[in-house]
Amino acid sequence: MEQFDLYNLKKIYIPTSDSHKGQNGKLLVIGGSKLFHSASLWSLQIASRIVDMVFYSSIPTNNEIVQKSKEEFRNGIVVSRDNLISYVEEADCILIGPGMLRMQDSSRELNLDNQSIEEINKIEDEGEQTYYLTRYLLEKYPKKKWVIDAGALQIMSMSWLTLYNIENVILTPHHKEFIALFGEDGNEESIARMAKKYNCTILLKGDVDIVCNEEKCIKINGGNAGMTKGGTGDVLAGLVASLACKNELFLSASVGSYLNKKAGEELSSTVGIYFNASDLCNMIPKVMKASM
Repeated sequence: MEQFDLYNLKKIYIPTSDSHKGQNGKLLVIGGSKLFHSASLWSLQIASRIVDMVFYSSIPTNNEIVQKSKEEFRNGIVVSRDNLISYVEEADCILIGPGMLRMQDSSRELNLDNQSIEEINKIEDEGEQTYYLTRYLLEKYPKKKWVIDAGALQIMSMSWLTLYNIENVILTPHHKEFIALFGEDGNEESIARMAKKYNCTILLKGDVDIVCNEEKCIKINGGNAGMTKGGTGDVLAGLVASLACKNELFLSASVGSYLNKKAGEELSSTVGIYFNASDLCNMIPKVMKASM
């Protein structure tokens, strides 16, 4: 399997000097729960540094947190779940899953017949709401670019990608999530086979990240033990989704992986492994400037 080629960094879309707000990417982040506040906020934090507009939609509690932190989110819009559909339609890419809860019984198939966004928003069990919302949006918007992460990834069935003809999707599992999704270990052969079977891009997170689509696979080395801390995967998801707004999906996943790991390495040169997800968010733009 090939290693990441630094030349890929030069392929990434760079805004031109005469561009206007909105032309350089619009990302919708759907995430968060009563239990996990910070996960989707880390995705939001890195995205607001890369794309022109970030639309953020969570449960009311998290929406209020973001609204109070406007100094860190000047170019974004906090979206009520009741108004979600219009922003799904406007966004170039949708990231769904960071911080969302999964159902306790993930093997239980729920009935989606005649489901509406209004009915989904009334569901009290957040795990079931994750299931319904993810499936509803994938079925309704199969042509959109999707990055599916964390809670949404943990409740989805791979059959949805075939059933709804989803064509532009990045899945970001770690090893346990890969096994749960596909029923087999995440070795190189398996990742390549599943990416081809489901016509998707898979970014398997680990000591060595592996990115595969239906045509090719690459490895991305790097990082360090500091990146085992909570939130670094949410940063990666937000970074990859931001890049996907204006770039091809395989390129977005592989470059996002490289930049995330490189930022961790840069931090280790000054603070060792003693950094957190917010530090990673702040370092990535510096690595991007130096690399691209």
